[in-house]
Amino acid sequence: MNSRRLFNASLLLSALTLSSAASALDAPKERPILQVTGKIAEKNAGESARFDMKMIEALPQHSFTTSTPWFDKPVKFTGPLLSDVLAAVKASGSTVSAVAINDYKISIPATDASKFKVIVARQIDDKPIPVREKGPLFVVYPFDSAAELRTSTYYERSIWQLKALDIQ
Repeated sequence: MNSRRLFNASLLLSALTLSSAASALDAPKERPILQVTGKIAEKNAGESARFDMKMIEALPQHSFTTSTPWFDKPVKFTGPLLSDVLAAVKASGSTVSAVAINDYKISIPATDASKFKVIVARQIDDKPIPVREKGPLFVVYPFDSAAELRTSTYYERSIWQLKALDIQ
């Protein structure tokens, strides 16, 4: 009987190990486009988590259409919620330092991610965003959803050509 219990316990431990390994963040198979560092528990590249576009596309996708200061008419943005990106790396900080390809940097309160349903857009009007047109990733707030978002504070937090997030 003891050997049977030991065997069952061993099977349970193996199953738990496999299920936690399956939920771990896989390494990117293509060129990474986003690196997340800082207070994160899920990593796939040393002390960081790197995402390629397929990994970004695999996260739940959301869309909204909103007016912005950068386009003449309302534009549809599609991509994962910033909160889903933070959840994927098990972020635990209170501030997200976002960095663009040109090294522009802005601090975003982590609470904005869920409070405003901020998107890390990978598409504009259902098309991939080229680098020359603010891509490949663009942090966007749903500006038309609340008057408080239509201020320079939130426009400045909407960083395009996003390449890195550092969680503090």
